[in-house]
Amino acid sequence: MIELMNISKSYNKGMKAVDNLNLTIKDGEIFGFLGHNGAGKTTTLKMITGILEPDEGDIKLNGVSIKKEPLKAKMELGYVPDNPDMFLRLKGIEYINFMADMYEVPSDLRNKKIENLSKRLELDNVLDDKIQSYSHGMRQKIVLMGALIHDPSIWILDEPMTGLDPKAAFTLKEMMKEHVSNGKTVFFSTHVLEVAEKICDKVAVINKGKILFSGTLDEMREHFKVNESLESMFLEITQNE
Repeated sequence: MIELMNISKSYNKGMKAVDNLNLTIKDGEIFGFLGHNGAGKTTTLKMITGILEPDEGDIKLNGVSIKKEPLKAKMELGYVPDNPDMFLRLKGIEYINFMADMYEVPSDLRNKKIENLSKRLELDNVLDDKIQSYSHGMRQKIVLMGALIHDPSIWILDEPMTGLDPKAAFTLKEMMKEHVSNGKTVFFSTHVLEVAEKICDKVAVINKGKILFSGTLDEMREHFKVNESLESMFLEITQNE
């Protein structure tokens, strides 16, 4: 479970990127986070992961405060950022082992996870190559592997479908469904509204740092008294705002 309580974050000149945000993502949910560029999505995800510190409020991951117990809270999550261009001089296997070391994954369990994830994401033949030789989609997949190597209960994914080929995107969606079927949590931001419409249990729409709606698509249709696609409702909500 993820709990965001009265979270705010300001940047230059006091402009609030996130403004008094309250949100709860329960276990067993794929929760989509929707918004235009600059709406506050990535800032929110970075505060959940502890990369940024909120100016106000608190965030709890499975009941653990990211502010009070940051290391313990971070052990609960796996994070895939919106930019996979990192550790480019490492080989794929070196990066995965580095991530496994950080999360104290035992060798026997680690090897099984690496074998399973690399085959499923079709990276098993390139793990000995340097990440800088990978395509964007391959880099996205190796970062995904690193985030999942310790089998975290909470997945935080920032635009995870970007750069993935259709087969890899399908595999990721299946993995997300499997994850929540085990009572765990997926929270991801996306611009691809068709994906959110097909796989999300709930969504939240953020604009100018504020949540405009949070709930199921049926609740959204009921709230706005329409029977339209998520794309149409999203555009209506944000344009009206």
